[in-house]
Amino acid sequence: MAEAAHIEVRDLTMAYGDFVVQTGIEFSVKQGDVFVIMGGNGCGKTTLMRALIGLQRPAAGTVRYDGEDFWSVAPEDQERMKRRLGIMFQGGALWSSLTLAENVALPLAEYTGLPPGRIAEIVSFKLALVGLAGFEDFYPSELSGGMKKRAGLARAMALDPDILIIDEPSSGLDPLTARRLDDLILELRDSLGATIIVISHDLASILAIGSDSIYLDADTHTMIPTGNPQQALLHGDPRVRHFLTRGAA
Repeated sequence: MAEAAHIEVRDLTMAYGDFVVQTGIEFSVKQGDVFVIMGGNGCGKTTLMRALIGLQRPAAGTVRYDGEDFWSVAPEDQERMKRRLGIMFQGGALWSSLTLAENVALPLAEYTGLPPGRIAEIVSFKLALVGLAGFEDFYPSELSGGMKKRAGLARAMALDPDILIIDEPSSGLDPLTARRLDDLILELRDSLGATIIVISHDLASILAIGSDSIYLDADTHTMIPTGNPQQALLHGDPRVRHFLTRGAA
C-alpha cells in the first residue's frame, strides 16, 4: 500500500458558537486504510464527520485530500472533491418512497450523463457487490436493518469513490449481522482499493476492521492518537483501554 497520506487533518477545531466540541484534531489516513474515529456518545464523532464531508465548516484547521485543502478552495472545486467521497450515513438514509435501484441510481443520475440502461447495469452490479442482487425493486420498508445498511453502502459506492466514509455501520444490528457487515467493508476495501473512514463506538467492529484510529475524548474535548485498535487495547492510553473494554480494564 502507498505510504503517502491520502487524507490529512491538521489542528482542527469544531465548535457550535462559543462551545468547542473538539480541538487539536490531527491525523493522516493512508490509502487503503480502514481508519476508525471512535469515542463515546457526545464526543464529537458526527461533528468531525460533517467537517470531513463538507457539511460543516470547522472553526479552525484544515482538511486535505491529496494535498488539496477542502475548506479553502472554490465551491466548484469543493463539489469536485465531494464526488471522490462515498458516504454511508447512519441507518442507511435511504429514501423510503424509492426502490433500492432508484436509491442507488440517484447519484448516477445527478452527476453523470449516462443513459438509463447503463445506470441500471451499474446499479445491479453495486447491489450485487453488497449481496443484494435481485432486490432492485424492493422498498426500504421491506428490508431488514442489515439489508438497509448494505443498500446504503451500495449507494455510497455508486460513483466509484476512492474514499468511503461510513457512519456507525453496526449501530442497531445484532452481533452476527454486524460481523457480516464488517466482513463486507473489508472485502470492499480489498477489492476496490478504497480508503475507508469508519465512525463507530461499537467495540467489536472497531477491533475487527480498524487498521488505524483516533479516540475523541468528551471530557478533555480533544483526541488521543491510538493507532491500531488491537494494539491500543493492549498498550494504549488508559482512557482508550477503558473504552475498548467497556470499563473492565
